[in-house]
Amino acid sequence: MLTEIIDMLDKIVWSPPLVFGLLITGLLFSIVTRFAQVRQFKEMIRLLFKGEKSPQGISSFQAISLSLAGRVGTGNIVGVSAAIFIGGPGAVFWMWVTALLGASTAFVESTLGQIYKQKENGEYRGGPAYYIENGIGGKFGKVFALIFAVITIISIGLLMPGVQSNAIATSLHSAFNIPKWVVTIFLVVLLSLIIFGGIKRIASMATAIVPFMAIAYILLAAVVICLNISQVPELLALIFKSAFGLHSTFGGIIGAMIEIGVKRGLYSNEAGQGTGPHAASAAEVSHPAKQGLVQAFSAYIDTLFVCTATALIILISGTFNTTDGTENAHGKPNLVEDNGIYVLNADGSKDPSGTAMYVQSGIDKAFQGGDYHFDPNFAGFGSYFIAIALFFFAFTTILAYSYITETNTAYLTRKMSAKKSNIFITITRLILIFATAYGTLKTADAAWAMGDLGVGMMAWLNIVAIWILCKPAFHALKDFEQQKKAKGSGKLAVFRPTQQEAPNAYFWFDRAKNDDTLDKQD
Repeated sequence: MLTEIIDMLDKIVWSPPLVFGLLITGLLFSIVTRFAQVRQFKEMIRLLFKGEKSPQGISSFQAISLSLAGRVGTGNIVGVSAAIFIGGPGAVFWMWVTALLGASTAFVESTLGQIYKQKENGEYRGGPAYYIENGIGGKFGKVFALIFAVITIISIGLLMPGVQSNAIATSLHSAFNIPKWVVTIFLVVLLSLIIFGGIKRIASMATAIVPFMAIAYILLAAVVICLNISQVPELLALIFKSAFGLHSTFGGIIGAMIEIGVKRGLYSNEAGQGTGPHAASAAEVSHPAKQGLVQAFSAYIDTLFVCTATALIILISGTFNTTDGTENAHGKPNLVEDNGIYVLNADGSKDPSGTAMYVQSGIDKAFQGGDYHFDPNFAGFGSYFIAIALFFFAFTTILAYSYITETNTAYLTRKMSAKKSNIFITITRLILIFATAYGTLKTADAAWAMGDLGVGMMAWLNIVAIWILCKPAFHALKDFEQQKKAKGSGKLAVFRPTQQEAPNAYFWFDRAKNDDTLDKQD
């Protein structure tokens, strides 16, 4: 009964208005900023490794690592598999489009997070709840922010950890035959040791793990692609033909292809959902646009690099699936076949969660050569590697969820004494740990449905907020570009907004009064 209710709510929340609304938002923001996510690409790279740091804030690199910890998760492996299963190879193209346009949305929301951040208990805090209350202002702004914070705690702290922990438990059990209860205990202990150390420890772990795991995964994908380089042009052509309905096999599912490609792309890079601004707000920078550009780049890393690596491995394997989204009289998906390319689920049943076996088979095929025969029960190198990759991807995502949940709890309790606030933060940490443990024991379908519902609810609220508040972010970009042009690339760009340019940006108003950064180098 609960599963049916969740599925019904999920379909309402993730209706076409949200999916295409996020795309349109990214497109319009791109036009207004004159495609800053493309024009400022070189500056994104420079700022990534040039960030400041202070006792109150983390560096830009730590912030993007923490943000990528949230973005790079099961969606990059399991989600891409689901996208191709439901929408065909063309879904990959629409994931690329989502990344390009979503980068502008990520810039706006993360810049807003920086503009409206606050210093609480010696640390920078910020995110949608903060910029909604201060940016919109009045009673409406406070109520709106309160609703967002509560829904975020429920979504991120309760609903979404199960998606990640379920993938960890399932993959480790399949590859190494580790009982799920053992995985549950291990996750609970490790998670507790880290998240009770606060933002500094979480950021340190993310910085240590995320770059390593992403590079290792992309390098392995590069090896697989090189071993099958002759297939790449044909597969890229298949992606583009399928994306526009020009391929005979996939031409009839273009609607499902676009929707699932966009949906999984957004689930993966999280642009517009409101998660990225939390990490962005914790960074120490002299100008909000800096962190906005860095966070925009994270959408590229997530989708254009990691997701594309997964997609090519799956397509190279020749064992991917697709369905037109309908079912036959026996409740099985209506599948199509095309000249030797498998479009059949391993056990003949529908798998909306998108298993990782297609990535595994692609890796195994690359290393076994012509003697390879797809066997869903075969645990080769691909199975082991994907299990380990999923562990790191998903575990760091749970760490990011912990920080986001803690930030919104701190927002709701900021007027309480430090002791009372810490009690509530501890409670939310325990809830997240419970949700993680519970997710390891639930089915993939239930975990994904709950995760999708949480993401969708946040996205609806955040997209409305950034439409109302986008002007301060646009001003910040213009101010940053003007300062860099006037001062040269070596001078530090400093943000000194007026009340009209960034209403109620109290942190930056206070900093401007005692600003000593004019002559510093960037």
